[in-house]
Amino acid sequence: MAAGSRAASTRMIASSALDTPTPVAAPIPDQVRVGRWRRGLAAMSRDSDAEPASDRILRKLGLTVGIAGVIVAVVEFPDIAEQSRSVAGGWTVLVVGSALGWFPILALVSLMRGRRAIRAVAGVAAVSFLAAMAMIPFVYNVPDASSVWVYRVLALGVLAAALAWRPPLSIIYLLVAVAEAVLANRAVVPGATTWSLIGDFARAAGLCAMFLWCITYALAAAARVDRESVMASRRAAAVAGAAARDRERARFAALIHDGVLSTLLDASRAGTESPVLRRQAERTLEQLDECRSDNTEPDRLDAQSAVGFLRSAVHEVNPGIQFTARRWAGLDDLRLPVDAAGTIAAALAEAARNSLRHATVPGRAVQRMVTVTISAGGIRVVFRDDGAGFELDRVPADRLGVSVSILGRMRQLVGGAGFVESQPGQGTTVTLVWGGDG
Repeated sequence: MAAGSRAASTRMIASSALDTPTPVAAPIPDQVRVGRWRRGLAAMSRDSDAEPASDRILRKLGLTVGIAGVIVAVVEFPDIAEQSRSVAGGWTVLVVGSALGWFPILALVSLMRGRRAIRAVAGVAAVSFLAAMAMIPFVYNVPDASSVWVYRVLALGVLAAALAWRPPLSIIYLLVAVAEAVLANRAVVPGATTWSLIGDFARAAGLCAMFLWCITYALAAAARVDRESVMASRRAAAVAGAAARDRERARFAALIHDGVLSTLLDASRAGTESPVLRRQAERTLEQLDECRSDNTEPDRLDAQSAVGFLRSAVHEVNPGIQFTARRWAGLDDLRLPVDAAGTIAAALAEAARNSLRHATVPGRAVQRMVTVTISAGGIRVVFRDDGAGFELDRVPADRLGVSVSILGRMRQLVGGAGFVESQPGQGTTVTLVWGGDG
């Protein structure tokens, strides 16, 4: 970046192409009064929009399955109470708690936590459901019923398994759970025949397979959306690189036409030595030498293209983030490789997503802004928010957003570096720097 007296003596300028700040959405008028809980839900909704599609779909599916478990418990309560008359109270609580008790927790975790926590709770709910069915033959005896209540809500366990594990393991769970439920139902409800068992197995497996397919398809579609988003970012970088190459070709073509050809044409017409022609030829040779020594690579972005690329990356995450760019007069000859621009853009987007997920402060709007400074062939990107903040030393090891997706990316970039500053209650600042190829 710019250093020394030259940088100190230059002044910061605002470019009409680069420095037009992005308008921030107007705040809600003070006359509109809403409860704190409603503002919290609105902030949660904005944060979820910044998540990757796969995380957002997993969160919504986890909330849906968790609420479904609560509804099933309410609907099945009369049958649960009826079939538990001959069962000791402690066993009833244990079976019901094992089968349905984790679903309210799954709903809460889906609202407040991330992918790892949702999958973990869903896995525990699925295993606990199997344990509840394993207890049924030893606890229940319902000769007057057509089926035990756990058999009728088997789909809940399969849904939890679909959220927790990959499709192959979920399919194995489905087969094991259906077989266990059919056998448990036969042990509790007498009079079942082989054909009735086969029919029960087919019906339960078919219904559960339909739910499993829906969950698997939704998660796979969300993963495809995330992959397409990454590919779109790469295509944008390629387009920016192609635009840079086109500009270089146009500049060189203009030099050939206006300088070289014009000089040759004048020389063919002059017939005698001309001071004007000599100066024109000298100037043309100087321009050709500049092109030869420029070493401008076609896959590099100039200042305007780099800023436009970074602005697009930020506004794909959230268009309400304020974006400002500045250049140092006379020192803004940036030649940023497209790969480096993609790395910086990915780290910047992750910083914005982390802020939207974790920096929310109940009761007030958090301000977020990005400042890009270009000087002396380098670039400095600063993301700031005035949100909740955090202590860097207390970030869990499995939270990879800062250590890998931001700092790790910048460490692997030749000539790049990244820094994160934060304190609880004082917001967070993420600084990304690139200063050339080393």
